[in-house]
Amino acid sequence: MRVVGYLRVSTREQADSRLGLDAQRRAIREEASRRGWDLTLIEDAGYTAKDVRRPGLDEALRLLRRHEADVLVVSRLDRLSRSVQDFARLLTLATKQRWRIAVLDMNIDTTTPNGRLVANILMAVAAWEGEMISARTADAMAEAKAKGHRFGRPRMTPDGTVARIHEHRREGLSFAKIARALDADHIPTPHTSNRWHPTTVARIYKATS
Repeated sequence: MRVVGYLRVSTREQADSRLGLDAQRRAIREEASRRGWDLTLIEDAGYTAKDVRRPGLDEALRLLRRHEADVLVVSRLDRLSRSVQDFARLLTLATKQRWRIAVLDMNIDTTTPNGRLVANILMAVAAWEGEMISARTADAMAEAKAKGHRFGRPRMTPDGTVARIHEHRREGLSFAKIARALDADHIPTPHTSNRWHPTTVARIYKATS
């Protein structure tokens, strides 16, 4: 079985010392030797697990997507992700693209029935967690709105520009036509862009309606 072993440490000091990477490499190599895996190792040195956008992980996922490897293996779950939801998304991707994941410290191994059961439980927990966060956020926003609070970033658009956008909308102009009109009159945009975009006009209009 062709396996890509993924290693990660979060700080440059750890990357320079190699201690964290060496421990992960040793654990994965021992498991590969025990199970007869054809192993390729890829590392991200100095990258956090706040999300899954990392060059080494991108390369590992590319190999798996192209079926140049069959299994993604990590020594510990937090080397791959600290987010249950991110891990659940990787499990979903693995199922869709027909490759497997093995996490040595938690005995998660989707090449086995028991491992797939544990993975499915984690995915269910991630879905529940997402729904609970959404419900709590919606409840909190509803309560705040009832007390008169407004949400969103502070408005950086002058009142005169806002009034003009609303006037153009009353005249029946689309957001795209309003953007062109503002550009034609050299009206400054609210951010660093040198031209108005329909999405910017729409956002201002909806936020001030």
